[in-house]
Amino acid sequence: MKIAVASKNPVKIQSALDGLRMAFKNDNFIVNGYNISSGVSDQPNTDAETFQGAFNRVMNLKNSSIEADYFLGLEGGLIWHSETEVEAMAWIVVVNAFGKLGKSKSAGFYLPLKTIHLLKTGLELGSADELLHGLENSKQGLGTTGILTHGVIDRKTYYTQSVILACIPFTNPELYT
Repeated sequence: MKIAVASKNPVKIQSALDGLRMAFKNDNFIVNGYNISSGVSDQPNTDAETFQGAFNRVMNLKNSSIEADYFLGLEGGLIWHSETEVEAMAWIVVVNAFGKLGKSKSAGFYLPLKTIHLLKTGLELGSADELLHGLENSKQGLGTTGILTHGVIDRKTYYTQSVILACIPFTNPELYT
């Protein structure tokens, strides 16, 4: 089966592949990543904007000339609960070739105040992490989850679980008609 991921980020591509392999109990997937616009801010700052980014990515990909059995959009974002409480999370949207939709939201976790202060200056979360922790290209590595959990849950693992959950309508078609 062919998988099209609305991102060139190798972590998102591998998360999509791993998630589908686990969900379908099948290793016979070919995956490709594509640069696709989310149509939202580079750093989504609400739950709704984050979902919209994942949905836009997957629909823009599906409506392109690319052929695939499954199209995936993965979008990380923030929810500002207050000036000192910011939750990081992600939305995953999966659409099959026939237009059937699956979606899930990752677990959320709260960011440290030092990170929040950098976000208020206009930095994206990945850039804030890199500045704060002296890293480079964290979005293609550990990600915020990996940094804050000391590698216990890296970005790939974090996204993979949500991909599996977004596949529930496809792995249980008799329940999702």
